[in-house]
Amino acid sequence: MSFSDIYGIAGSAMQAQTLRLDTVASNLANADSIASSEADAYHALHPVFSAVYQSTLGSGDDVGGAQVATDGVIADSSAVQRRYEPNNPLADSDGYIYASNVDTVQEMADMMSASRSYESSIEVLKRVNSMQDGLLSLGQTS
Repeated sequence: MSFSDIYGIAGSAMQAQTLRLDTVASNLANADSIASSEADAYHALHPVFSAVYQSTLGSGDDVGGAQVATDGVIADSSAVQRRYEPNNPLADSDGYIYASNVDTVQEMADMMSASRSYESSIEVLKRVNSMQDGLLSLGQTS
């Protein structure tokens, strides 16, 4: 595996975590939103990722590394909250409003996990850069 492969893997991981943080931010921003129908209520978004394996040159089934691919962003299918608030201007004819299905505790945990994963990818890039610098200094005489 070459250094450029490692940069590509770490870069794809950072892009995935950035998308994850973007969806968390969107979910948290809409956590308290309400609507007049279940269909119009905000549904939490979740990114879907997959691993794309790369085989090493000429080795057949050996895996040289894996990058993260984004397969899309899906809406959470769990039920939204239905609350009885007949005086709310958005209430339906029965007096109900519909709040988003965002779980703020889960979103905060997801945000911390994504942030730490992003930081780990940065650390990988720093170490690869340090390794490259060490290799370049081998040829120098003092």
